[in-house]
Amino acid sequence: MKMTGAEALLKILEGYGIKHIFGYPGGAVLPLYDAILKNDNIEHILVRNEQAGAHAAAAYGKHLGRAGVCIGTSGPGATNLVTGIANAYMDSIPLIAITGQVDASFIGRDAFQEADITGITMPVVKHNYLVKNPKKLIDTIYEAWHIANTGRKGPVLIDIPRNVFEAIVDFEPKVEEVSLQSYKPTVKGNKSQIKKAIKMINSSTKPLLLVGGGVLFSQADDEVKQIVDEFKIPVATTLMGIGSYDETKELALGMIGMHGKPYANYAVHHCDLLISVGTRFGDRATGSLSKFAKEAKVIHIDIDPAEIGKNVVVDLPIVGDAKGILKELIEGLEQVDRAEWIEKVSELKARNKMKLHKTNLNPQLIISKLGELTRGKAYVSTDVGQHQMFAAQYYGFSEYNSFYTSGGLGTMGFGVPAAEGVALASDRKRPVFCITGDGSFQMNMAEMATMGEHNLPVKIVLMNNSSLCLVKQLQHFQCERRYSEVGFTGNPDFKALAESYPNMVTYRIEKEEDIEPVILEAMSHNKPTLIECVISDENLVYPIVPAKKGLDEMIGVEKW
Repeated sequence: MKMTGAEALLKILEGYGIKHIFGYPGGAVLPLYDAILKNDNIEHILVRNEQAGAHAAAAYGKHLGRAGVCIGTSGPGATNLVTGIANAYMDSIPLIAITGQVDASFIGRDAFQEADITGITMPVVKHNYLVKNPKKLIDTIYEAWHIANTGRKGPVLIDIPRNVFEAIVDFEPKVEEVSLQSYKPTVKGNKSQIKKAIKMINSSTKPLLLVGGGVLFSQADDEVKQIVDEFKIPVATTLMGIGSYDETKELALGMIGMHGKPYANYAVHHCDLLISVGTRFGDRATGSLSKFAKEAKVIHIDIDPAEIGKNVVVDLPIVGDAKGILKELIEGLEQVDRAEWIEKVSELKARNKMKLHKTNLNPQLIISKLGELTRGKAYVSTDVGQHQMFAAQYYGFSEYNSFYTSGGLGTMGFGVPAAEGVALASDRKRPVFCITGDGSFQMNMAEMATMGEHNLPVKIVLMNNSSLCLVKQLQHFQCERRYSEVGFTGNPDFKALAESYPNMVTYRIEKEEDIEPVILEAMSHNKPTLIECVISDENLVYPIVPAKKGLDEMIGVEKW
């Protein structure tokens, strides 16, 4: 079947079930946009900045469990994608980034809007391609999809010169699975190692299950639930692991780390066996590595062998897919009396209630009420800042894969476009609440135009404190309260600004008694919404694990 390279690209994406693409047109991708115009099966979402397109596609892919797709033109269009690509790379999110490039004959001649995007993105992609030969385009696209969606998932960039988009190619859909000789990720865990792990778990009196984002990508939530509920092993999560187990349950301890829940941090410090699944032991999660889980043996299950032993010394490594390995573990686990450990964990939860900073309108209370009113009915995205930590601490995530945030890169501007991606991936079946701050919001607030244009049921909960408060908090503790360039004196009237966009509904919360009625009213309709919450800039996120301290050395909590 003969067609242009651009048409073949869309046909392949159709075959993989892609219904939406996020992008921004330009000269080098005109042939692709011409093909999109003729395609009735894929809807293009015109974002207001390519970075927003990458974030939206990443969240879209995380929700569906397969890569989302974003497009940028050559030069600045491609470079605007880089932050979103790097964000997906750090959080192991599958993503296909399509960039246009100048005609192959002009590459290397400093042509208009030429940039070496494969060179620029090399450190932040799982793989990338520059396709100069039209005959290699189809195989390249299939390979890119395979690499992005298997093993440790991640972003793959395909840079395509304009003449390759325009070239006539012979297209036949591939039916056989892609196989690459140089790329064979390990999926099945080593049987001998799994048997050793079973023995270690059965002999442990104080085990703790620690789950990360890999559990969500492996769709191993059922196995996690069985291990916790049936074998009475408490569970904690990393930031990216939130949404893998119901946080409202008795044995759920929530997030560990610098701003983790105190009882989760104490449990890590005092357990005798840490069973880590799909985590990379990032510094914000572990605190001082020399003090991390010092009383515990460590089992580390991960699909990427490079992560095992990279940060934390591991007693038993198991490389492979989390779901399959946990299934095999469950077959050998025994019912063990751990009443004393469970009682200690329950006591910790009772003694270390989360600390609220006393200010006029408390963001923790807003998020707690939001969780209470929407639990099981909404997806939540966040930007990066105090609001992100408050959301992780206070919302109480009970649904699988319901939390979308930027973990490893900590990207301000992620939340609003991510909410768009989730709304489209979920076919608008649930509202999506984006919890953001005025600093992060202004990075991509033009996406209100995209939300309004497509009438997406996104509810933006804007914590407006006219400040970069998480940076201010760092200056509070690390710079002896010398605050440098963290206050905004020129913020717009966000409510009035939102009202200038089509289809936007707006609210403002300034006192505690307004929280519940505003949230309920916002939930009563499916229109894109801004809820501005006017809060103090004096809030602090507790607990805090100071630099070079262990997880048990938190500020702002009762000691074990």
